[in-house]
Amino acid sequence: MTIAVSFFRGYHSKFTLHVNFSKADVEKYANRDRNFVYPRIDNLLDIAFEWSLYVTLFSVLLSLLRTGNLPSKARDFDLQDLIFESKFYGIKKLLVSSMSNPSQFEAKITSFDWSLRKKKTILTQFTAVDSMLAFWPSVVAAGATDFSWLQILDLENGIVKETLNWENVTKSSSTVQAIGSSPELLFVSFESGRRNSNSILVYDLHSLSMMTEVGHNEIFGADIDSALPATKLNWLSGYNLLMASGSHSGPTGVLGNIKFWDIRSGCVAWELKEDTDCFSDITVSDNLSSVLKVGVNSGEVFLADLRKFDEEKPWVRLGDDSKVARGKKEGYGCKIESHGSQNSEDGLGDRVFRKNLMGKAKDLGGSRITNMAFGGNKMFVTRKDQQNVEVS
Repeated sequence: MTIAVSFFRGYHSKFTLHVNFSKADVEKYANRDRNFVYPRIDNLLDIAFEWSLYVTLFSVLLSLLRTGNLPSKARDFDLQDLIFESKFYGIKKLLVSSMSNPSQFEAKITSFDWSLRKKKTILTQFTAVDSMLAFWPSVVAAGATDFSWLQILDLENGIVKETLNWENVTKSSSTVQAIGSSPELLFVSFESGRRNSNSILVYDLHSLSMMTEVGHNEIFGADIDSALPATKLNWLSGYNLLMASGSHSGPTGVLGNIKFWDIRSGCVAWELKEDTDCFSDITVSDNLSSVLKVGVNSGEVFLADLRKFDEEKPWVRLGDDSKVARGKKEGYGCKIESHGSQNSEDGLGDRVFRKNLMGKAKDLGGSRITNMAFGGNKMFVTRKDQQNVEVS
């Protein structure tokens, strides 16, 4: 017999389940002897629901095998369930190792005052916070690439003030890929849990009500490069445009695209596709009226003047022109951020860019920088495998 059930589970997840059972399968499943207790199944709806939970549990174990870490949805299951199944499939040691990893614990967000002394900490539901943006003195937006929803956190009171979500066509989870803001708007790049659709939602920064949607993409077949999710959002106030950029590593190398959205019309003002020395990271500077990137192959910094962005080759290398891209991804993992115009002098043609070493000479060759941010007159840096934040 075939069971077809359509129902809601959780806050936003609606799905239809089709399962083929023989009578013997139903009786065996409903009365099976396990080391942990399942409620006796008395109707077909319970059978379908329990079966869907088992499929989800199996996907958790597959993710554990593939990455060595438990995904966020593992919290939906009782620990004894996970232990029983890991024993059955012979991966208990991997489960124990994952759960002993500090990175598997809930991520914390700690805020400091201007003196960097007084602090407050809030515990999140994320195993790691991949995107975070402070848009009020004690309010931040936080999201993760493996956990649904964007959370607006009130750091002063230690509570989740609001939860924002994108209702994608497949009704699957929606993870956060990037967050950005303008003085009046909040921008969030969402990707469906199935990774076959993505969109950028625009919210009013004060009321958090959704204003519009731009950059909606649906991926059909193998045409992945046509619908890359935006992994970085930068507001360019001088032009009233939102820069959305994203890249993808495939068999032909790293491909990416850069789009400048006019939020009022919902149209793309400029677009640039990256296939030669695509950006490892990218940023925009209002003061310089330019876009800057780090080439993933060369590791060099490039600048594109927005006034000449529609030219065939807008990028100009900053530094040694004799270096060539060797295709070894020397820029992989490199980060770039802009702040004011401290690194330049006036006039594009006459600009002189200087390279300064931040920190101590002994730090050269040390842990890779994973994030950089600016606030006031200070720069904040985090490094791989280190729990502290450096302030310069």
